[in-house]
Order: sequence, then C-alpha cells, then structure tokens
Amino acid sequence: MNPANKILAFLLVLLPVLPVVAQTSDKLKKEQQRLEKKISNTKNLLKKTKTSTVATLNTLKVIDNQIKFREELVYNYDNQVRTAEIRITEKNREIRNLSERIEKLKKQYKKLLLYAYKHRSNYGKMMFIFSAGDYNEARKRSMYLEKIADLQKKQFNIIRQHQHLLGKQITEMSADRNLKAEILEQKKQEKVTIEKDKKKQEEIYNKFRKEEGKLLTQLKDDERKKEVLKQQISAAIKKEIALAEEKKRKAEAAAAAAKKKAEAEKQNSSSSTKETTVKTTPKSETTTEKKETVFTETKESAALSKSFEGNKGKLPWPVDKGSVTEGYGRNAHPTLDNVYTNNNGIDITTPKGASVRAVFDGEVTSILNIPGAGKVVIIKHGNYRTVYSNLQETFVKTGSKVSTKQSIGTLLIKDGESIVHFEIHQVVGSSVQTLNPSLWVTK
Repeated sequence: MNPANKILAFLLVLLPVLPVVAQTSDKLKKEQQRLEKKISNTKNLLKKTKTSTVATLNTLKVIDNQIKFREELVYNYDNQVRTAEIRITEKNREIRNLSERIEKLKKQYKKLLLYAYKHRSNYGKMMFIFSAGDYNEARKRSMYLEKIADLQKKQFNIIRQHQHLLGKQITEMSADRNLKAEILEQKKQEKVTIEKDKKKQEEIYNKFRKEEGKLLTQLKDDERKKEVLKQQISAAIKKEIALAEEKKRKAEAAAAAAKKKAEAEKQNSSSSTKETTVKTTPKSETTTEKKETVFTETKESAALSKSFEGNKGKLPWPVDKGSVTEGYGRNAHPTLDNVYTNNNGIDITTPKGASVRAVFDGEVTSILNIPGAGKVVIIKHGNYRTVYSNLQETFVKTGSKVSTKQSIGTLLIKDGESIVHFEIHQVVGSSVQTLNPSLWVTK
C-alpha cells in the first residue's frame, strides 16, 4: 500500500470515534444549559419569596427542586469531565500516531529527493528513456519518471497536511484541558451552593416539624378542595359532552324529519288518484329509555385530537417559566412521614401573578369559579381537555377559540406565591380519564 493510501486508511479508522465523542459532548452541554435555566427559574422564585415573612411548604418544594437540579448539574459536570478526559486521551493518541506517520513520510520523501538528485539532469533522463530496448519500454520508462515526480509532490503535500492536522489536534487538546479545568471549578462552586441550600432546607423542615397538627389540618382542607375541584371539572366536562351530543341528536332528528316529509310529499304527488290509509303509531308505544351519553368525534374534532396526540411531549408549559412543585398522582408530603397527597395534574410555582396560556389550539368550553381554586378554564382539543386552575382573572369566555400560547388569564397570589394547577383529560366513550401532564409538556 502506498503512503497516501496508508494515511487515508488511518484517518478512516479515527472517523467513527471522534464524531461519537463530539456528539456526547454537545448533548451534555445542551443538558447543562437546560439545567442552568431551571436553576435560574427556581433561584428567581426563591429570591421573591425572601421578601415574604411566611415560609410556606411550597417554598420548601422549590428549594427541594433547586437542590435536585444542582445535583443533576454536578452529575452533568462529572460526565463532561469524563468526556473531556476521553477526548484528551484520543488527541494524545492521534498526536503520537501523526508524529510517527510524519517521520515515516519524511524518510520516504528523503529517499525520493535523493533519487531525484541522482537523476537530476535532463540528459540522464533522456538516456534512461532512449536506452530502452523498444518503443513500448521507452514509453513505460517515461511514465515511470512522471509518476516519480508526481509522487514527490503528493508526498510533500501529505506531510504539510499532517503537520497542519497535528497543530490542530494540539490546539484542540489544550482547549479540552482548559474546559476540563473550568468545569471542575464550576462543579466545586455548585457543591458549595448545594450545601447552603440544604442548610436552608433543614431550617424550614425543622420549623414545619414543630407544626405537625397545623399541617395535618391544612392538608385535610387542601385535599377536600382538590376533591371539590375534581368533581366540578368532571361534571363540567360531562355536561359539555351531553350538550354537544343533544345538539347533534336534534340536528340528526331534524334532518330525518325533513327527509321523511320530502318522501311523503313525493309519495302523495305520485299517488294522487289512489286512496291511501295512513296508520300512525300511538304515542304510548314509544319508549323513553334514558341512554348513557357517549362522546362521538366529528371529523373536525378527530383531526384536532390526532394533532394534539401528535404533540405529546412537545406541548409548551401553561406558563412561561416556573418550577413543578407537585407532580401527577401520589406525592409524599415534604415534612410529614408516611403522609401522601393525590394530584390529578401538576402544580407549577411561577412568578407572582404570572400569565397563564393555552398549551394548544382549541375552544373554551367552560369557565368555573370554585372556592379555593379561583377561576378554572377548560379548553377542548377534540376528545382531549386541558384544565387551568387558580386563575385570578380570565381573558376568554365560553366559546372562545384560542391558539397555542395565547394568554387566557392571570394567577391568584397567595402568601406571596402563584401556583397554576394544570390537568389533561381524555374523553373515551362515556368516561373521562386524567392523564399525566408531565408526559405531554416539554421537559
């Protein structure tokens, strides 16, 4: 194999390794930016709660999130350091291989130069060609000399390219070393901040541990309010479905009556010369059996449902920024042992009085006013419903068409905080089931 092909083969061996390391590094940096944004949000929320003399359970949850995000960031830094170390090892290996390759190329180039020096005169070249036994051999000798000259040029260019690549690898390795040192310093600072947050967390924990009786009473009251909210949301959705189905039945009945009337008129006109006897069914024979309301999708709502489903995991948050302080389903109480709460949605703590926005295109079907939950807006997206609670005021009304990220109202402020309660429901047949919003909104 000639030197040029050997170099190409060497570079092809490296190609599968370097992009993988680069992709891992880019992914870690994006994750770092995401975590830093979350930490910035929780940090701002904690700054604003400092002005309040009341330390709430929600403040404790924000601190818990802050510690969790910072610990994830430290783990991210560890991964970035390991990635940088892998890159540095790879660069060192590449530098050694390139240095060895350059030395070999230089030796080969030296031989070529010596050969060229020995055959430097045009007379010598001509004699080499003319001393051939026949025309074909003379032609081959001429082509051979041309190849020697061409190989010299290629060899020289390959050496220059490899020297440039070597310089580039050394520069990149220095940059990786600097990055590693910077990341280690950031990690050190984060660990110090985590310790401060944990100290503050422990202070609030101790405060609430002394007030267990008060907390249990508050918890029972909160759970009662949640149950009222759950029942009223369910009733509102079922009522909206029933009204839609009733409207659909009336439209179908009117269409059927019009069709029957048209057929009767046609029959009367075609049998005007004959006597007809009309037998009617007594009203007593009609049944008044009450049927269960079943939701059936129209073509328009089916398309909207499909579009909503297609955006699972990509829906925007119902607020511009904030921190999830209570997840979907069963949640452990932040201070009471063996005490759990149940949540039909997620709670997001936001800046005070923040604006709430629709997460997808749809139609406002209900606006409720529930004690303890403020105003509640329900938006229909085909056979899906999104629910936004704890609103102070609303900017929409029943029947309003809304678009993604359109502002629909502002949040209540309680104890210096604002929390949006967000739910997603799916209507299947005659039942309504809750879904985990965390699986639907962006991370």
